[in-house]
Parts: sequence; C-alpha cells; structure tokens
Amino acid sequence: MPQTPHVEKHFTSGELVRDIVIGMSDGLTVPFALAAGLSGAVSSTNIVVTAGLAEIAAGSIAMGLGGYLAARSDAEHYASERQREQLEVKEKTDAEKAEVSDIFQQYGLTAEQSEPVVEALSKRPDAWIDFMMRFELGLEEPDPKRAFSSAITIALSYIVGGLIPLSPYILLPVARTALLVSVIVTLLALLIFGYVKGHFTGTNPVRSGIQTALIGGLAAAVAFFIARMIS
Repeated sequence: MPQTPHVEKHFTSGELVRDIVIGMSDGLTVPFALAAGLSGAVSSTNIVVTAGLAEIAAGSIAMGLGGYLAARSDAEHYASERQREQLEVKEKTDAEKAEVSDIFQQYGLTAEQSEPVVEALSKRPDAWIDFMMRFELGLEEPDPKRAFSSAITIALSYIVGGLIPLSPYILLPVARTALLVSVIVTLLALLIFGYVKGHFTGTNPVRSGIQTALIGGLAAAVAFFIARMIS
C-alpha cells in the first residue's frame, strides 16, 4: 500500500525570534515608561518626543551592541572548547572514548553495544569532535554571521517597538492626551506581541500576552508616579 511520506515540521528560526523578542520587549517598555514618566512632569509633548527619540537612538545602539558582543562571545567560546576537544582527542584518546561510551550508555546502550560505534566514530576525528561538542558539552556551532545579524535585528526591533508608545506624542500636542492614547496603543501592542511571542516560544499565548502587558504597564505606571512626586 502506498504510504503518505512522513514529513516533520520544526520551527528553526529560534535565534531570530529571540533577537526580535529581546529588541521589541525592551523597545515597547522602556520608551513607554520614559514617556509616561515625563508626562507626569510636563504638559507639552515636545520634551517627551525629544527625550523619547534620544532614548530610542541610544537604546537601539546599546541593545544592538549587546547582541553583537553576546554572539561574538558565543562564537569565541565554541572555538575555544572545540580546540580543547581536539587536543583531548589526540592526547587523551582512551579517556575520550570512555566518555563517548558513557554518553551512549545514558541512552540505554550497554558498554558492549556501544564499543563498535565508539571505535567507528574514533576513526573520523572531525565527526568525533562534533559529537563531543554536541552531546558532551551541549554546544552547537554558531553561525559566523550571527553577531552582525543579531545586532541589526535587535536594534531594528527596539526602534520599531519604541516608536509605538512614542507615536501619540508625535501626533498630539498635549502630553496628558497623548499619554492616554499611548497607554491604550502600547498595552494593545504588548498584548499582541506577548501573544505572538508565546505562540513562537511554545508557551501559552494568552498568558504570555497578559504577562507582557502587565509588566510593561507596571513599568510605565511606576515611572509616571515617580515623575509626579518629583515634580
């Protein structure tokens, strides 16, 4: 009988989604909190817009640089660990074979069953090192372009997220009115963003949306009341 081919679909853009989540979440909450805080101290939107745009520029650069350095650190760590494994395979061959056998035994194979597999793997040094990197150290080889793409993705996501709560202050002249519109628009954006984030990360989308909106709203409320008390 003809059988339907088994096709597995897996989400493979986890790093991209993680970068977007990092940039958007901070972009939505930090400028939102800043604008709300300033709205408690000033009546005109000019100061809020100027400060908000400055914060978005500085924040996107800082977040992008942080993403770049984090990705570079991951790449350097992987290269360092791989070099160490290469030396151990050459200088401590028997010990490395024993570690491979231990890994197979963790998956239910006996020492006798794993022995021929270990010997076969030991004759392919590159594959052996790849195996140790993945199953002993839990490390995957990073994309060499990851650092630059991560920096750009996080920075752009921060800018997009930051312009959402700031847009009412750009369009409306009165800070209090703009604050009300910004609260509604940003909380809605946080709900949608949290829902989408939950969908892609495997958590409950509704809970993720509500949680994201609550955190962003709480940050803005604290900043607003602190500014009111200072003024």
